[in-house]
Amino acid sequence: MGEAERRRSHIVEIVRRQGFAAIDQLAATFNVTPQTIRRDINSLARAGRLRRFHGGAGLPSSVENIAYATRRVLNLEAKKRIARLVAQHIPDNASLILNIGTTTEEVAKALMDHSGLSVITNNLNVANMMAEKPDFQVIVAGGVVRRRDRGIVGEATIDFVDQFRVDFAVIGISGIDMDGTLLDFDYREVRVAQAIIRNARTVFLAADHSKFGRNAMARLGHLGEIDALFTDALPPEPIRLVLEASETALYVASE
Repeated sequence: MGEAERRRSHIVEIVRRQGFAAIDQLAATFNVTPQTIRRDINSLARAGRLRRFHGGAGLPSSVENIAYATRRVLNLEAKKRIARLVAQHIPDNASLILNIGTTTEEVAKALMDHSGLSVITNNLNVANMMAEKPDFQVIVAGGVVRRRDRGIVGEATIDFVDQFRVDFAVIGISGIDMDGTLLDFDYREVRVAQAIIRNARTVFLAADHSKFGRNAMARLGHLGEIDALFTDALPPEPIRLVLEASETALYVASE
């Protein structure tokens, strides 16, 4: 393997680990010119190994989500750190909605030491877990149950969520585009998440670093509609600029 190919393989590893890598960062890492990195990124993008963005590279586009069993263990320690940080920002005796997702399931686990929570969810895994706590009130949305992850979706779910107004919503996401667009794979799930956002006083987005720059088909909304992003690594600069412009708080759960 030649030097260029070794460098390109390392670039792919960095992007997979971070979700996005800036050209200047990569140039400094490999002690080459930005022009060399641009050629590397162009080559990798043509091969489908990366996706080219203004100022850097992100994960390649995808129209299909990763299997639920795989997502449950993917970046698990990062999700646990994020979940603990989210839980610190939710007081006892609060009302909240938790939606579908492996990260929100970790948030549910992190909330089990709280008291007096009223929880609405369209995630049967969350409902089963939190219903074990005697002082929690757990309300489950109606609708169609997805066998693969026990998520509940559909028009009935939207109508159900629209009956409530809660203190907090904690939502997950499949991807965050560099312009701040929130993306997911299932249009029905997106519709429910949009209802959750509009019926919460405060909205927390919990997403690990692999979601930065990850593409998906359905548009859920924008970072400007979120009160705070909880993640495990500093987002790429384009996303940080969107957060600043939107006055969306950023909390990073470092190791």
